[in-house]
Amino acid sequence: MIGERTNVAGSPRFAKLIKEGKFEEAVSVARQQVDNGANVIDICMDEGMIDGVSAMSRFLSLLGSEPEVARVPFMVDSSKWEVIEAGLKCLQGKGIVNSISLKEGEERFRQNARTVLKYGMAVVVMAFDEEGQAATYEDKTRICARAYRILVEEGIAPEDIIFDPNILTVATGMEEHNNYAVDFINATRWIKQNLPHAKVSGGVSNISFSFRGNNPVREAMHSAFLYHAIQAGMDMGIVNAGMLEVYEEIEPVLKELVEDVLLNRRPDATERLVEHGEKLKSAAPGTAAEKKEEEWRRGTVEERLTHALVKGIDAFIDGDTEEARASLGRPLAVIEGPLMAGMSVVGDLFGAGKMFLPQVVKSARVMKKAVAYLTPYMEAEKAEMAAAGQVVKTQGKIVLATVKGDVHDIGKNIVGVVLACNNYEVFDMGVMVSCEKILARAREVGADVIGLSGLITPSLDEMTHVAREMERLGFNLPLLIGGATTSKAHTAVKIAPYYSQPVVHVLDASRAVPVTTSLLSDEGKPAFVAAHKAEYERLRELHGTSRHKLISLEAARANRSPITWRAEDVAAPEQTGVR
Repeated sequence: MIGERTNVAGSPRFAKLIKEGKFEEAVSVARQQVDNGANVIDICMDEGMIDGVSAMSRFLSLLGSEPEVARVPFMVDSSKWEVIEAGLKCLQGKGIVNSISLKEGEERFRQNARTVLKYGMAVVVMAFDEEGQAATYEDKTRICARAYRILVEEGIAPEDIIFDPNILTVATGMEEHNNYAVDFINATRWIKQNLPHAKVSGGVSNISFSFRGNNPVREAMHSAFLYHAIQAGMDMGIVNAGMLEVYEEIEPVLKELVEDVLLNRRPDATERLVEHGEKLKSAAPGTAAEKKEEEWRRGTVEERLTHALVKGIDAFIDGDTEEARASLGRPLAVIEGPLMAGMSVVGDLFGAGKMFLPQVVKSARVMKKAVAYLTPYMEAEKAEMAAAGQVVKTQGKIVLATVKGDVHDIGKNIVGVVLACNNYEVFDMGVMVSCEKILARAREVGADVIGLSGLITPSLDEMTHVAREMERLGFNLPLLIGGATTSKAHTAVKIAPYYSQPVVHVLDASRAVPVTTSLLSDEGKPAFVAAHKAEYERLRELHGTSRHKLISLEAARANRSPITWRAEDVAAPEQTGVR
């Protein structure tokens, strides 16, 4: 998700702060976007009354000294090349140029591409050419294919190319606009299939501009559009990271009406959504919205906790958590029961693409608040046991880390909390941790288990590297693998073969305790490891049989093309070296 609120065109508050020269306050807008789950910050100073070059340079310099914001990439966004280049000079790491296009011709496009290459940046390529903006599927794919060829010729790595095939507004009342969302989705699918390694992005809020001022409809449109675009291969989108409805939670009637418009399923789709939108917009306080709130508050405590976690609502979490504690008797029972059940729902929705990362971040914060409420009760419980002469024995020492190159720690943090609640001593090393530091820390504390986490695809290679190093350095403790991009099959095929000790994929936080307990149990470990080893061997065999079968080396040699070498004199120089 690309945070859009640091764009003067997308946020009146941000624009006002920049115009008034309150750059330090404007930094808080960027910080809020990161807190809401934005993976990239889009920064744009294109406004008639703003000196773009000066404002871009000053703001980026301030962001670079703000650790919580500087940990995510910056997207330098401007229609003026001098503003973009001023921004590039201020970036401390790899950023993204937004954008270049063929609008001014191929020669200017190549010049801009060379500048991007000089600074080592990734680049957003708009689907524009000399004839104008691409609106149809045919124009989008034609322009993107041409731009891809030119950029690769200029030496830009394909994985640094991010196409924006133009998300254009639907439901405008003009028939020719009705297929804009479908054309974008189909163009995205074509790009992913035909332009290797290229990424796809887009300004998501454009799709709903017809409903400006009607936030319930706009949020539903953004969520539904993202759901379908991501299925087609969309990699990133410029959105307000704090305003996204959970796809699964969109009111069913509204979802159907929105998808009728987005997917152009019926000729009267626009009229039907406009009519429904007016009803939502005119709903007075105390009617529909409050009625919906009252309905979920009337459910059981388990249902209320699940709803709060899925929706990221923390207003009632202390009271609901206390009610669950009073009912279940022990604070740990609340964590392992309704709270973990709620997070399992979040995990399922996220895995199905029906929740997005910013929403999962909010869910994790609600979970954290609930655990914080229960922590004093758990400490008091331990103190009572100690006073009664009952020794609270540590189950084992576990080092947890998000691997190098990855800044995501949502799942890892929850796993750490659950393990700590079950009397494991947890050493959480945070994010972006190198292999060397992980292994050094494990030896320093005498760890019984190492747990690796990662959300992005490059993390998988880093996990394999850690496994190799553990084998090379003679480690003999289990390795746990977890995170959104990980899977049991990948762990079995790509990681486990490089480490002779147990390597176990942990699906979610609810499985962390039973897996760890089995691995550290003298009685249960042999059977668990044997079953786990057999399962992973089966997965490796299935992976092997899915590959194309190759003929033997002898058969290949027998099929070689006969080459008859022509005998001829090879001219020899009169002497070697320089005369």
